[in-house]
Amino acid sequence: MNAPSNIPVGYSRTLRLREMLTSNRLEFLMEAHNGISARIAKEAGFKAIWGSGLSISAQFGVRDNNEASWTQVVDNLEFMADASDLPILLDGDTGYGNFNNVRRLVKKLEQRGIAGVCIEDKQFPKTNSFINGEAQPLADIDEFCGKIKAGKDSQSDPNFSIVARVEALIAGWGMEEALKRAEAYRQAGADAILIHSKLSKPDEILTFAREWAGRGPLVIVPTKYYSTPTDVFRQAGISTVIWANHLIRGAVSAMQAIAKEIHDSETLVNVEDRIASVNEIFRLQDADEYSAAENLYLTAANEKRGAVVLAASRGAGLEAVTADRPKVMLPVAGKPLLRHLAEAFKKEGINDITVVGGYRADAIDASGIRLVVNAKHETTGELASLACAAKHITGDTVISYGDLLFRSYILRDLVESESDFCVVVDSSQTPQAGASATDFAYCSTADDRALFGQKVWLESVVGAGQSLTEGRAPQGRWMGLINVRGGARERFIDTLTQLQQRADFDTLDMAALLNALIAAGQKIEVQYVHGHWRGVNDLDDFRRAGDFAHGQTPIGSEGMENARD
Repeated sequence: MNAPSNIPVGYSRTLRLREMLTSNRLEFLMEAHNGISARIAKEAGFKAIWGSGLSISAQFGVRDNNEASWTQVVDNLEFMADASDLPILLDGDTGYGNFNNVRRLVKKLEQRGIAGVCIEDKQFPKTNSFINGEAQPLADIDEFCGKIKAGKDSQSDPNFSIVARVEALIAGWGMEEALKRAEAYRQAGADAILIHSKLSKPDEILTFAREWAGRGPLVIVPTKYYSTPTDVFRQAGISTVIWANHLIRGAVSAMQAIAKEIHDSETLVNVEDRIASVNEIFRLQDADEYSAAENLYLTAANEKRGAVVLAASRGAGLEAVTADRPKVMLPVAGKPLLRHLAEAFKKEGINDITVVGGYRADAIDASGIRLVVNAKHETTGELASLACAAKHITGDTVISYGDLLFRSYILRDLVESESDFCVVVDSSQTPQAGASATDFAYCSTADDRALFGQKVWLESVVGAGQSLTEGRAPQGRWMGLINVRGGARERFIDTLTQLQQRADFDTLDMAALLNALIAAGQKIEVQYVHGHWRGVNDLDDFRRAGDFAHGQTPIGSEGMENARD
């Protein structure tokens, strides 16, 4: 949802836009073309919106030469005004006709809560200024002045703004003509002048501003001369800068990349973690009603979900990089391992996160989590750390190793399991000669990736110091993730408590707990995966983890090269 507005009651959108145009400070308008982009512009911190004709026509899929009717544009603006309380200055092309069309346009814009309109001195129907601009005819000065006067006489709100856009420089008519037209439009009642240029340097704009000498507010659109330092515009006395089409262009780039990736790979796995979540779309839609319906109809949404992260170790084989921090705080792709995990949990609505620290627990960033400490971490194992957090296992709880990176679907499928206990097993991993067999799993059925809906159950997990069963190959490796349903909590805690009575409890790992649950008659469902995760167990893993994490970065921020593992 949008943050509560601090705008005083009665401080209208039209007044806010008028004050921006006349301000002594340089002000900025951000392009938007529909409701969601208008909300994004507001959340980014912009104070007003440019309703770009190019962008609005583009999102309709038509050309920027009045192929979308003015009524379609105004209907679209209504959604933008509803989605954001920012003032909107419409790019009104030529006014969609003669003086009478401008009169009707102004009335309809006021009815829809639009703060102002910019009209340009070309002939209807217009063509975008950057398409063969020199061949485009300009309107007669007196005729265009008549449009301005008609618009001003028609407005009921005295603060509604009409900005006159001068196209003389675009059309190649020269500086003298541009200044002549701008002065005529000012005298006709225009509240500001927009001077446009297609050059890659701001020379024409700066010359115009110097000759204009502050006779009225001056608006620019630096799409072509975008490399000009913004302070140059301040020093030139420019009133307002319009960033004219960058949200639609950014959206197009992202959509092209995503469409191609999905088409080529025939899967969503490579993009799902790199685009906005569905929940983020709901948030931008201000979906209070949806949340209320979710609470009413989805009882699972009311259940408290938690997570326990076992992060007490320094990390064997990682001593070179953990002198001043535990393994869970190692930086991967610009943020600690723990932050990757916390964000993954929060994405699934798991906000009650308990982290069990030990080695250099003082270096763990505890923001957004609950930190408990296993003071005996140097002489105890995983179950001793889990016991430190047992009282925080109150409802549905995911228990996780602290050195994991994974695709989001893995956690999503785990928590959606209806079984009392569920673990994730990677069927692509097989024991290697001479390597540890720890965490390899024996399951009721091997992974058949062509079949779905068949329950698979865990039979045993190889614990620390144990060996594989002779003559039988495991079905994969346990990832280090288990989901415990709230209704099975007591059975889970009872089993942990019974293990605490053993003399060797301090040496036991999570595999011992899983095997004890199975021995007690508990059924543990297996969710198979085939890759798509990383554990950080040594320096080689640490180096590879960065590549995996970079493959999850949002599309549009970098290329797709690392999307596949």
